[in-house]
Amino acid sequence: MTHPARLFLDRAPSPIGELLLVTDETGLLRAVDFHDFESRLRRLLRLHYGDLALETGEAPRSTKVAFARYFAGEVNALSALAWDTGGTPFQRAVWRALTAIPPGQTVTYSELARRVERPAAIRAVGAANGANPLSLVAPCHRVIGMDGALTGYAGGIERKRWLLAHEGVVQAKPMPLAT
Repeated sequence: MTHPARLFLDRAPSPIGELLLVTDETGLLRAVDFHDFESRLRRLLRLHYGDLALETGEAPRSTKVAFARYFAGEVNALSALAWDTGGTPFQRAVWRALTAIPPGQTVTYSELARRVERPAAIRAVGAANGANPLSLVAPCHRVIGMDGALTGYAGGIERKRWLLAHEGVVQAKPMPLAT
């Protein structure tokens, strides 16, 4: 990971809520989240980059176009985006492994743990997945429970359901309602 000198926050529309796009001075994508989770985004940025101020600034046009194309139905449009982020080596390995899950497919947490060569680290993989700062780009919404249930997604289960349907996943089962 390279440490950025500056971080810029831009916003972009999406059918499931305004996106927050964080890029650095070189245009690398550093984080993506939804507008209603801006406090979590800022907390993760502090964790990864210390007291580096988050300035208002435009994301590269190519980044915004890639997100627009993704939501317009080109579900592979985000795979070419250049990104870098903080996190531990293990977390970054999990996030890279997420990018290898093709749109329209899902994996379980245990399968993701196998893919990062830590098959017993299912809970750690789940924690890394939950701390993913690159929502949609490192597609943590493609990770589901062993029984096919939609399990925790930092952007909310309804967004996860929408994203999976958008990408053509049909087997995803809704999470059981709490009683």
